[in-house]
Amino acid sequence: MAKDTFLNRKTTLNIGGGLLDLRTPHVMAILNITPDSFYAASRTASIEEAMKKTAAFLEAGATIIDIGAYSSRPGAADITEQEELDRIVPVVEALVKAFPEAVLSIDTFRPPVAKATVEAGAHIINDISGGTLDDRMFETVAALNVPYILMHMKGSPQTMHIEPHYDDVVLEVVDYFSKKVAALRRLGVKDIILDPGFGFAKNRDHSYELLNHLEDLKIFGLSLLVGFSRKSMISKFLKVEPADALNGTTVLNTIALQKGASILRVHDVRAALECIKLVERTQRR
Repeated sequence: MAKDTFLNRKTTLNIGGGLLDLRTPHVMAILNITPDSFYAASRTASIEEAMKKTAAFLEAGATIIDIGAYSSRPGAADITEQEELDRIVPVVEALVKAFPEAVLSIDTFRPPVAKATVEAGAHIINDISGGTLDDRMFETVAALNVPYILMHMKGSPQTMHIEPHYDDVVLEVVDYFSKKVAALRRLGVKDIILDPGFGFAKNRDHSYELLNHLEDLKIFGLSLLVGFSRKSMISKFLKVEPADALNGTTVLNTIALQKGASILRVHDVRAALECIKLVERTQRR
């Protein structure tokens, strides 16, 4: 563990043989190929719409496009593996052809979906379950030799919102990451990004406690991804709809950047990029 501490933090990802430098934070844009994502404006119904959104995301400054075909909102309906594949693979193929410069991340917990999309040209696997919903995922990512976003979650999208309990949410998340990172390292996975999973199997208090201690996760020497965008920890606290939660999202993104976040996963790329630029300016010496 000595070489992977905050004193020697890993700041690059191997993306198809090239290096993505995370010393400057990046924006990950959310592309939902789903009819039921919690934020209605993010739902994408066709390849043509996905192409238009991706073009706009890249023009606004996004580096990574995170594509998901399985809604992970609390209580979301389950879909079959084949339906997920049918939704996502054609979109990945189209985006790889149209935007070869884009880094494509795949939001899935299913190993066959991970394999099919990487073979279609995707670069990163973003697993909300941290391998808990399919124990083949770690071996699959190791074999694919792609970066892996390891998120903390308990239960499933169908059950995670039902009275989540922690004796100490920060210690439990740290313990979870410690065990999972060790398992991934044993399999030879080189590039790991940690995502605390704000709002996933966590009530509002749990999520804000994690944000307050986000810098504690630097102990792993790995890059951090945060995803607050328009979530209920903002909208319900402020008593607004997700459509009106951009300002709150920007506030939490600012705090996370000050605490060491390297990737902001968002619906609103331009606002996130402006946030990064302003935080960087305040930290310039």
